[in-house]
Amino acid sequence: MEENKREVVLSVQNLDVVFRQRKQSFKAVDNVSFDIYKGETFSLVGESGSGKTTIGRAIVRINPCSAGQILYKGKKISGRLSRKDDREVVRKIQMIFQDPAASLNERATIEYIISEGLYNFHLYKDEKDRIRKVENIIREVGLLPEHLTRYPHEFSGGQRQRVGLARSIVMEPEFIIADEPISALDVSIRAQVLNLLKKFQKERGLSYLFIAHDLSIVRFISDRIAVIHKGKIVEIAETEELFAYPLHPYTKSLISAIPVPDPIIEKSKKLFVYDPAKVHDYSVEKPEMVDLGNGHFIYGSPSEIEKYKKIRFGNQTEA
Repeated sequence: MEENKREVVLSVQNLDVVFRQRKQSFKAVDNVSFDIYKGETFSLVGESGSGKTTIGRAIVRINPCSAGQILYKGKKISGRLSRKDDREVVRKIQMIFQDPAASLNERATIEYIISEGLYNFHLYKDEKDRIRKVENIIREVGLLPEHLTRYPHEFSGGQRQRVGLARSIVMEPEFIIADEPISALDVSIRAQVLNLLKKFQKERGLSYLFIAHDLSIVRFISDRIAVIHKGKIVEIAETEELFAYPLHPYTKSLISAIPVPDPIIEKSKKLFVYDPAKVHDYSVEKPEMVDLGNGHFIYGSPSEIEKYKKIRFGNQTEA
């Protein structure tokens, strides 16, 4: 439990992920730390290649941690685990992948795809119970029982993502990593999938790590947002706090890139381009992550932190 009495479901502490090939190495995730509370949606936002998916894959232990640790309900899940703990983590932490076509077995029917986890963990009493669970979950995601005999290539992208969601939810997980689950979908379908995620969260008390690059979508679904740039988290805050007081220059650049549904305003607006070399000088002062208060964390040097405090609390005074 944290001081605010909220239960921490997942804790990422000083995480590094380094990829090595022969004598070369690349640090994809650099000293990342954050907590996710029970029942909340914590979003990880950044441009392509910033390390968002790498963090998600490290949590489900696809990518090994080079340093730091990941705790689930206070228990370390990074590194080697016993077979029992491994199975527990696989069942309790599920992942929804970005590409609904590539993440489904084209040779298997929808019924088998959804049932595979039930088979592996024997989460049903008998065959009748398994069929009941599969038919119930396929209805809950907006598909029909007659779809169960079909194959993934017979569905649209939105329908395939619903199958991927059903495959995760049928396992009765407690924590779901949604890795850009709507980026490959049509705009008209995106809201339906987001509403499904919110519906399951409300009904089942799920916690989400939502990975995305589109801040406008993240604003709709998130409780808190972490902004990541080149493997390092630069700002964490509650959703409305972040949009009201974006302090880090990279956060400002992401917000400035959100499209405005008015062609005149969109044409005249100015994009803020983030160039670290022009904005920061860390040769003298070492940067660190600092809590400004109100749950707003920012990465910067001591002089930058003072500037951010004046911007944040100065605006608050004027308001």
